[in-house]
Amino acid sequence: MKLYGIPNCSTVKKARAWLEERDIPYEFHDYKKQGVPADLMETLCTLLGWESIVNRSGQTWRKLSDERKASITDTSSALELMRENASVIKRPILDRDGQYQVGFSDENYAAFFGE
Repeated sequence: MKLYGIPNCSTVKKARAWLEERDIPYEFHDYKKQGVPADLMETLCTLLGWESIVNRSGQTWRKLSDERKASITDTSSALELMRENASVIKRPILDRDGQYQVGFSDENYAAFFGE
């Protein structure tokens, strides 16, 4: 199982704490140090749609120019933006054997792990 994100993100910290409190082992993939895995982002965009992967309510998105925001209209342009700036990716992303959770909430993780 792999958790993708940025270590100083508060939501990522909550997800990591949730997993660690339950002794659920995982590998952490730091976008800033290890880069954005293009194959994963492409898979998620195909499965869930790019709109659910790009965090359009976050600070990074809000700081983009209106022109840049308007240019994100499809998977290809969204993937390009994610490669340019990992902070625009909704986080964390949890991959458990090809089943994915995007974002974190106690309720969603509990349901995902059958609690």
